[in-house]
Amino acid sequence: MFHIVLVEPEIPQNTGNIVRTCAATGCKLHLIEPLGFEVSDKYLKRAGLDYWHFVDISFYPNIEALFARFPEGRYFFFTTKAKYTHSDVRYREGDFLVFGKETRGLAEPLLREHYENCVRIPMLGEIRSLNLSNSVAIAVYEAWRQAGYAGGERQGRPRTF
Repeated sequence: MFHIVLVEPEIPQNTGNIVRTCAATGCKLHLIEPLGFEVSDKYLKRAGLDYWHFVDISFYPNIEALFARFPEGRYFFFTTKAKYTHSDVRYREGDFLVFGKETRGLAEPLLREHYENCVRIPMLGEIRSLNLSNSVAIAVYEAWRQAGYAGGERQGRPRTF
């Protein structure tokens, strides 16, 4: 499906929520160190609930290690500083959706180097940014929608009343 990359995430609850989103959509999660928490953190586990075993998670000492591991990958960098919106992109399965830390986003040199692959999620001008886990969910579901929700259930489960 798609690859979600979190560069130096700081808040365990956000990463836990993203684990749940990855479990629901079949995305692989890549975590770039340093992390602002321990992966055994009780808040991280609580936010991810019992979905951890559904998600393939890899750790990297820096983003260069990720690039070296996947040199042919298509990377999209989510930032408030982009000229394109997330829905302008025509995503393909296997794309990497890259997100920065909660307090500062992605580093300016990285954004400058990959400016043509930077995208933003539209919002009102007075708002600084969206929550990281919300941004990941918005991006993943747009990419998955474009892929026709491949592998996903398109109908709700029957309810018994």
